Formats: sequence, structure tokens, C-alpha cells
Amino acid sequence: MSVGIQASAGTERAARGLLIAHLALIAFSSVAMVTVLNGPPSPFLTQEPNATIMRLGWTFSGPTYVVLGALCALAHAGGRIGWGRTAAIFVAGSIISLGAELLGTSSGFPFGEYQYTTLLGYRVGGLVPFPIPISWFYMIYACLAICGRLLPATDDSQTRWRWAAVAGLVLLAWDVSMDPAMVRTTHWIWGNGEMFSALGFPAWAVAFFSKDIFYGMPLSNWFGWYITGTLIARVMLAIVPPTTIARAVSPSRLPLVLYATNGIMPVTLCFRDGLWWAAVLGALAMALPVALAWRPAARAERSSAMSPTTA
Repeated sequence: MSVGIQASAGTERAARGLLIAHLALIAFSSVAMVTVLNGPPSPFLTQEPNATIMRLGWTFSGPTYVVLGALCALAHAGGRIGWGRTAAIFVAGSIISLGAELLGTSSGFPFGEYQYTTLLGYRVGGLVPFPIPISWFYMIYACLAICGRLLPATDDSQTRWRWAAVAGLVLLAWDVSMDPAMVRTTHWIWGNGEMFSALGFPAWAVAFFSKDIFYGMPLSNWFGWYITGTLIARVMLAIVPPTTIARAVSPSRLPLVLYATNGIMPVTLCFRDGLWWAAVLGALAMALPVALAWRPAARAERSSAMSPTTA
């Protein structure tokens, strides 16, 4: 028993340390993006070794903070639901999201016509940067932890779908500011609908998948995000049921901080570039579930305690 308790305490400390490193790198990068990296580089940054340091930072900071976020979620989950189920939800979440992104970048479904640039590092199949699928995993893990603080927890199919639908909405709130910020910084680029026009799609469908409705983003992107996030959440809930999440994961506020931390950079970049609606609505959209979930998770704990599965 003592060994298990020590291992759990060790993973909690590791998760907190990784979260601090994740937050520190995001904060540092955000400050750099609105100061020294905003506009033409100063003469100071063109001199060595400063130029090399800036080039390495620009190349590795984004992928590194995503990896730190994933490691934080893995350590947190491993100490609370066990390493077997943690590995299962990591593999499921990453593979499903990678499949959706590969489908999206090659066919335009379900997000719309878009392509990633090289700014996020190595691209799987030359299409999807490796940090993308693991960011889906840890953000949906955080979204499910939020659900455990807001929703009653039972293990029937209807409850799992309800949790997945809410987790999809909480995840979608992240994209309100992130997509405009990443498009403005050319991390990915939206197409003009030529793919769908060439396939003979009607005008309304071409508009759905390509018309700019929100700082360069088509409506299909939010649709694709919600459907993909909901499906990933539902698969993860098939592996780790709601009562387990409510009892073991949701009492910790670490996933809430992890979720909120990932809104810092996109909101900051939207403010920097004058994307006011994206900045304000994105901040409010992410702040709402965090604010509601920050209180003690009394409802979820009561539901979990009364559940025959938990008993």
C-alpha cells in the first residue's frame, strides 16, 4: 500500500513540475511574441549567438510546450487511473485525432480545406505536425476532468454521450482564439474552396467548407472540431468511465489549470494583432467552464459516491 501511495505522490509531483514548465514556456513565448518577435528583428537579434538562440527557440518552443502538456496529463492520469488505462486513452486520443487531421489535410473533411506549414515541427505523412494529435489528447483529458466537476456521473451510455458532447463544446472554446492566432502566424493556411468546387459541390457546400466567417476560418472548422472532439471524448470514456473520472481525476484542479494555460498564447496573439472578437470571445469562452468548474466538485462526487460501479 505504501509503495502505491508513494508512486501516486511521485506522479502528482511530476505532473505539477511538468505543468509549471509548460506554463513557464508558454508565458515566455507569449511575452517574446508580443515584444522582441513582434515585427522586424532588432539588430541585437541578428548578432551571434543571439540569432542562433532565437532560431532554435522559434523552431523548438512550440513543439516543446505541447510535449510538456502531454507529459503533464500522462503523469497526472497515470497516478490517478493507472498507467494501463492512461496509455489506452493516450493512444486512442492521439490516433483518432491524427486520423481526423490526416483526412482533413488530404481531403478537406471534416474541417475544411487547409494545410499545415513547417512551424510546428515534423509532419506525419508530410501533412500533420506531430504535436497536433498529442495536444488533442491532453486538452480532451482536461475537458473530461471539467465535465467531472460539472455533470452527474454514472456509467450508462446516455451519460457517456452527454459528457462527450459537453467535452466537445469545452474543447471548441479553445479554438475560438487559437485558430485566428495560428492562421495569422501562418502555422496553418486555409484554402479557397477550389478542392470542393473541382469535386462539383454545390455553392452552399463550397461556402460551408471555405467561406471566411471568422478571421479566415470557415464554419466547417468548428463543425469538424466539435465532431472530432466529441468522438474522441466518447472513446476515452469507453476506456475510463465517468464515475472513475469524477472520483479520481476531477477532484484535482491541475487539469483546469492545464486547460486554461493553453489559452494564454492564442488570446495574447489575437490581442497583439487586433483580432479583438477572437481575443475577447476566446478568453470568455475558455474562462466560463474554468470558472464554473473551479468550485468544489460536490455534484460529481455525490454522483460518483452513489454509483454502484464506484461502490
